[in-house]
Amino acid sequence: MNLNIKGKVAVITAASRGLGKAVAEALAAEGVNIAICSRNKSAIEKTGEYISNRYGIEVLSIPCDITKRKDIENLKNETIKKYGTVHILFTNSGGPPTGKTLDFKTEDFRQAIELNLMSMIELVYTFVPYMIKQRWGRIIASTSISVKQPIDNIALSNVSRVGVIAFIKTLSREIGGYNISSNIIAPGYIKTERVENLIRNRMEKEKISYEDVSGDIIKNIPLKRIGKPEEFGSLVAYLSSEAAAYINGETILIDGGMYKGLF
Repeated sequence: MNLNIKGKVAVITAASRGLGKAVAEALAAEGVNIAICSRNKSAIEKTGEYISNRYGIEVLSIPCDITKRKDIENLKNETIKKYGTVHILFTNSGGPPTGKTLDFKTEDFRQAIELNLMSMIELVYTFVPYMIKQRWGRIIASTSISVKQPIDNIALSNVSRVGVIAFIKTLSREIGGYNISSNIIAPGYIKTERVENLIRNRMEKEKISYEDVSGDIIKNIPLKRIGKPEEFGSLVAYLSSEAAAYINGETILIDGGMYKGLF
């Protein structure tokens, strides 16, 4: 399928590894010019060089802490300076620390909300004016299956990601008339460093093996495996395309069928 997004410009956050990197590769494979960022300067530059060499497209690599307004402003300035506009925004951030609700202080929840919700809102406010002006845009926010079905031992993530759905759903109704779609992707278990850390944390707490933890996860997934980052990236590429232009305001699960609810 020709996704008809060659030559578009995408901003992808938390892209030095994991889901963000997978998204950057999927879009690069479609000929999209990308601006990628993460907090680690050397890591994001290494990823940018790898993607540029592999896919033969322009890559702008910017160190950026998306919880800091000045860093987001710099990301915008450098992106506009190089490409002139932005068509696709993929928002993504690392997960907050694991633990149960009463393991944390109220300040920990504030910090998690800054990381997972407020950073996304800041990014949208920064880049959506360019989409409105050109009357074309795609906003895709990454959250977690936990927005549908809370997961044990990640209380901060469970709480801080739910607001993303409310914001994107509201936004989708307000700016859809500018030919801008706004959607959420809610992944289940995808084989990333974050998931590896969750597995190892549980190993240490429960004194059980890696195989026991991963087996316990997989038994609840009808497809009987953990997802691949490239499968996540392919979904983002599709939602970025003309083929998906009529999908708007949706929360789309990519979880191998793990979620048991009907809605």
